[in-house]
Parts: sequence; structure tokens; C-alpha cells
Amino acid sequence: NTGMAAQMTDAHRRFLQVLMSNGITEGSEARKLHQHCCETDKVYYAHDKLDDFISTINSHLQPLFMQIRKGMSEEDGRAHYAVVNLAETEVTKMASDYTEIELELFRKTMDLIILSENGFASSTDILNLSDQLKTKKMKKKEAEQVLKVFVEDKWLSEKNGEYTLHTRCIIEMEQYILSNYQDVARKCNICHSLAIQSQVCESCGIGMHLPCVRKYFRAQTEPRCPKCNEFWSCDIP
Repeated sequence: NTGMAAQMTDAHRRFLQVLMSNGITEGSEARKLHQHCCETDKVYYAHDKLDDFISTINSHLQPLFMQIRKGMSEEDGRAHYAVVNLAETEVTKMASDYTEIELELFRKTMDLIILSENGFASSTDILNLSDQLKTKKMKKKEAEQVLKVFVEDKWLSEKNGEYTLHTRCIIEMEQYILSNYQDVARKCNICHSLAIQSQVCESCGIGMHLPCVRKYFRAQTEPRCPKCNEFWSCDIP
């Protein structure tokens, strides 16, 4: 009920504008931004009230079918915040920024990453797709440039020639991925958000993010699956 929502101040508006222009903001940056916006606007600031501050903004975004969502970096477990358009749950939200052929390359790259065992696709495999596109064929040099743009725009991350989905992409497209890759997409058994880079229990098939695996097994005397209690055979990162 937006009638009951706390009032949106200039501090809230400024915070939202920066978040939207960044595409995605790391947790510590969001906390600094929260403090800066409150102090600039001379409104009450409490360091532990970022989530309340964001939920006030979200109550005003609700009628616009938008929301600030919190997600986790699969690499290091750090919190990130992104503004998500709830009205467009498909890759169509990228349609205004990219051509049809670029979107097709992105979808095929996404297929490779999500269907892979470790949540990565090599640049070689992705570039091999470039001349199999239905829209029209793409030269490998062109495809390399497009991949670079996807990394710059924070839809993909790249490390040593291996590509995975950026935290921004996972936050924004979680629902799209879960409904379009129902057979393979899984949620982390610990934090319950979508897990692309994950370890999987060989006995019962549950998955866990690498940072969640690290955290969970730190407290255990021996690594056993949190669901079926069988020995966890993957190497603990």
C-alpha cells in the first residue's frame, strides 16, 4: 500500500538516480552512497538502515513495476544492488541497447554458460557460434568486439578468456533464467538465489555457490551435504 509508504526524500531520489546510472553497485559503495545522500539532503542517517532506506524507495517504485534488488557476487560473495524492471522479465530489456544479431549472440552465450558444468564458456566456443547465427553470420572479429561491449555493460564477466554471467545479469534476469532453463538452472541450497557458478552434490544434486560452500563448510568438522548428509566430494574452495 503506497499510501502508507514512508515519504520519498531528495536523498532517496539521488540514491536511485546513481544506482540506475551505474547499472549495478557494490554493497560498500551503496553504503557510502546512502550516507552521502542523507548528509547532502540533511536527513537522518543510520549506518545500519540501508535496507530500510531501499525499501522506502521500492514502495514508491512498485506502481512503476521496478525494484532495487540485492544480489551476491558468485565470485567473492559480496552484496550488490541493481534496479530491476519487473515488467520485462526477458532478454527484451536489452533490446533497446543491442541489435538483433548481438542479442542472438548473447542468448547463445547464455546457453553455453548455463548448460556448462562450471558456469563458464570459453571465448573459443563462443566465437565458434558467431558464424551459426540465424539473424546473419558474424565475423569472429565482430563477435570479439560485441563480447567486449557485453563485459563493459556488465552483462558478462571475463577471466582468462572464460566468460560467465555478471552479477548484474544474474540479479536482473534471475526469473527469466529459472523459467527458461528449468531443467538445469538451480538455486543455491544455502542462500536460495540463482547459482550459475556452483558445486553440485554427487548424491542428491543440490547446488551451492562457491562462497556459500566456503562459508558453510568452515563451521563443519567434515564436509557433508546439507541436504542428504553424504560426503561432499568436490574440493572446498
